[in-house]
Amino acid sequence: MNAHDFGHVLAGGQEAYAQVALAYEDRLLRRKRLKLCDGLAVLLDLEKVTNLEHGGALVLPDGRHVQIVAAPEAVLVISGSNLPRLAWHIGNRHTPCQIENDHLIILHDHVLAQMLTHLGAEVVLLTLPFTPEGGAYGHGRTFGHSQGPADHAHEH
Repeated sequence: MNAHDFGHVLAGGQEAYAQVALAYEDRLLRRKRLKLCDGLAVLLDLEKVTNLEHGGALVLPDGRHVQIVAAPEAVLVISGSNLPRLAWHIGNRHTPCQIENDHLIILHDHVLAQMLTHLGAEVVLLTLPFTPEGGAYGHGRTFGHSQGPADHAHEH
């Protein structure tokens, strides 16, 4: 199939012509061939690396909108009597985290699962869409150790 070029990212709320389901790591991109849920292949070509948020939309050259959907992926659902302490340990490791009222969600990581269990958390492996909090200084992502375009180093 022929690919379409996307021009820019729009906020959510637009009626979608189609959807594209992407895992968390796949939603940070600049140029990539995407397969929509209906099978159509399109070419995403943005000016800069962009975090595509669940519920947002991309615009086709003809004006139709493609909704961004967080694809289900392996996550750890974390609960326990001291969620703030557990959240601190997750954040201290620069780990993206989805914060809910009574639990936290992170991408599956057996080392973190073991650490959190040791701290008294109940950790359950599930397959769910993952929509973590954005960075503290604006939209998008935080970049941990060796996870972004500009690596950094510091000691804990």
